[in-house]
Amino acid sequence: MFYAVACIRYQFGVVVSLFLLINCGMTYGTETDIFCLKNVKNSLQDPYNYLQSWDFNNKTEGYICKFTGVECWHPDENRVLNLKLSNMGLKGQFPRSIQNCSSLTGLDLSINRLSQTIPQDISTLLKFVTTLDLSSNDFTGDIPLSLANCTYLNSLKLDQNQLTGHIPAELALLQRLKSFSVSNNLLTGQVPAFRNGIVTADSYANNSGLCGVPLEQCQAIASKTNTAVIAGAAVGGVTAAALGLGIGLFFYVRRMSYKKKEEDPEGNKWARSLKGTKAIKVSMFEKSISKMNLKDLMKATSNFSKSNIIGSGRSGTIYKAVLHDGTSLMVKRLQESQQHTEKEFLSEMGTLGTVRHRNLVPLLGFCMAKKERLLVYKNMPNGTLHDQLHPADGGSTMDWSLRLKVAIGAARGLAWLHHSCNPRIIHRNISSKCILLDVDFEPRISDFGLARLMNPIDTHLSTFVNGEFGDLGYVAPEYAKTLMATPKGDVYSFGTVLLELVTGERPTHVAKAPETFKGNLVEWITQFSSNSKLQDAIDESLVGKGVDHELFQFLKVACNCVTETPKERPTMFEVYQLLRAIGSRYNFTIEDEIMMPTDTGDTDNLEELIVAREQTG
Repeated sequence: MFYAVACIRYQFGVVVSLFLLINCGMTYGTETDIFCLKNVKNSLQDPYNYLQSWDFNNKTEGYICKFTGVECWHPDENRVLNLKLSNMGLKGQFPRSIQNCSSLTGLDLSINRLSQTIPQDISTLLKFVTTLDLSSNDFTGDIPLSLANCTYLNSLKLDQNQLTGHIPAELALLQRLKSFSVSNNLLTGQVPAFRNGIVTADSYANNSGLCGVPLEQCQAIASKTNTAVIAGAAVGGVTAAALGLGIGLFFYVRRMSYKKKEEDPEGNKWARSLKGTKAIKVSMFEKSISKMNLKDLMKATSNFSKSNIIGSGRSGTIYKAVLHDGTSLMVKRLQESQQHTEKEFLSEMGTLGTVRHRNLVPLLGFCMAKKERLLVYKNMPNGTLHDQLHPADGGSTMDWSLRLKVAIGAARGLAWLHHSCNPRIIHRNISSKCILLDVDFEPRISDFGLARLMNPIDTHLSTFVNGEFGDLGYVAPEYAKTLMATPKGDVYSFGTVLLELVTGERPTHVAKAPETFKGNLVEWITQFSSNSKLQDAIDESLVGKGVDHELFQFLKVACNCVTETPKERPTMFEVYQLLRAIGSRYNFTIEDEIMMPTDTGDTDNLEELIVAREQTG
């Protein structure tokens, strides 16, 4: 019986490190990362003082994680994960000291005034980079050949610079690359033979010297006869004058474009660029909602203003939308990394639009406008479970019965995705942030199926979308070795959510743990289990109110879910039944809410258990 099984100790934590993923010797950060940021700041001119928050006099653990533009692997550890310094007006050369941020996976220096050449040895400076954005700067010279050695690159943006020469053909060998752009440069020659879906003609726009698929075919060099030489000499002066004028106009237009980018306080230039397009309809699955078009969505979200943002994450940004009749909706703008063909997108929408369950956030409709992909959902007025459990202004006010109700409902929804939905779906990124609460605090799982939208190349592989992990603290330990998303991986993530509910602690930071403890929530629970003090982990606000037995049984179910060995974890159907038994006296459920699963064997490797099935024919 799963109640009787205690948490077992495992050797490596949920916060899966990139160096385990790629079997390399990447070093931990702390002092080197602090040294890295000090030198990055010193090497750049910061006329608008965006980096004034980079105060190195503070010596508390994780203090650099609060710096503007700095994202850490763990909020209490000085180890830089991403550096996002976009649109800060920074001047100078590419900061070579970035190499000391030895755990860095993402670098965004776009929309600045950085100049001179991109370092030829950039692959040694950014050994593990997955996303690199140097667009809208003043970089000159060639695109470094060594970029082809950045084998973990998923996204490379070099557009709107002054780069010259050829695009290295070797870049086409980057197996993980999903996005590449060099538009608005001075590049020439044949473009690399990238895999389908990585580039479009827009990726090379305003480089008149480029040719090859998907641009015009490259022409063979004609023999230089005397006649051609004479003709060339005759028009040489005119060509030089025209070229000079063209280059001058290019830099003038580019500078004006840069100024316009700076003047975007609402961060919705992308939305304003859609104005003037023809009346684009919103395809609706829900007939009860009146027909609408893109113009209606723009008005309902105040042109997708920052003030309407109610959440953001790996899959995109969510905006609150209020229609003219008072109907309240949520609109998600999918991240740019999710761009793929219209046929693929329509196929995914056709699948996700039919998925309906009382504990899932229903997809009401979608819209395609230029390169933008917008999803329309029913509004969830009580926000996310994460925000209810960890409010910014203090401790959670959720009582035990409400937490149990949320756990049972969320388990029911996830079990339905695993066992009864057709096609069956692995979520891949379960966390308390993707469990939304409606007006009655009924839990509804969101973002199911979006992992595939973000990575249409994969079918049932990899929760590491575009080189990134799932939310830290929730990722099953086996993912570091297998890169394979399975139902038992979802069970592990859901078990972490259950631990959040019963302990009141965050998955990556345990407030009640001593300062010397640097692990995550699961590791903290494991310590208590090994010392037979599991009951001490329970949220003190819940203890002593006549439900201690339920709390302890609930905690044991959570522990079973986060067992290190996947086969020792229960299925989601079993988790739902166990939680349902604990909450039997509350009447949270009705009979036969979920079908008995038809499969009796190990479902982890079933190919139909995918995020979304491609339409055929």
